[in-house]
Amino acid sequence: MNGRVLAPGSADAIAIVLREPLSLWGGMDPASGEVIDARHPQRGKNLAGRIVVMPAARGSSSSSSVLAEAVRAGHAPAGILLAEADLILAVGAAVAEELYGVRVPIVVVAPGELALIADGQAVAISEEGEITLG
Repeated sequence: MNGRVLAPGSADAIAIVLREPLSLWGGMDPASGEVIDARHPQRGKNLAGRIVVMPAARGSSSSSSVLAEAVRAGHAPAGILLAEADLILAVGAAVAEELYGVRVPIVVVAPGELALIADGQAVAISEEGEITLG
């Protein structure tokens, strides 16, 4: 499958499929990568080093700074796949690349194709936004 690249980069990691949108601000601890939003059904799951698959991001413009801080701390997702574009996350990925030289690819995929990705499945994201499932 192919998607629209919001933040360039490549990644190869295991998917974690979030059933609901997540705001990184107050939703993910950048020091650990853990989902800390008390209302999120996957609270306690860890996003560090994983390909995060979710229908959309939720909420705050501060999510960009949380993503950049997670990159600095070494606990950021390896990549993010969304059904809806989120430029706030793309800004965080751009800042992380500029400050820390680490790329977190963010790609928008059609909802029907995104639904094909299973939790725990191996996923590769190419620089061009091609998604390969293992």
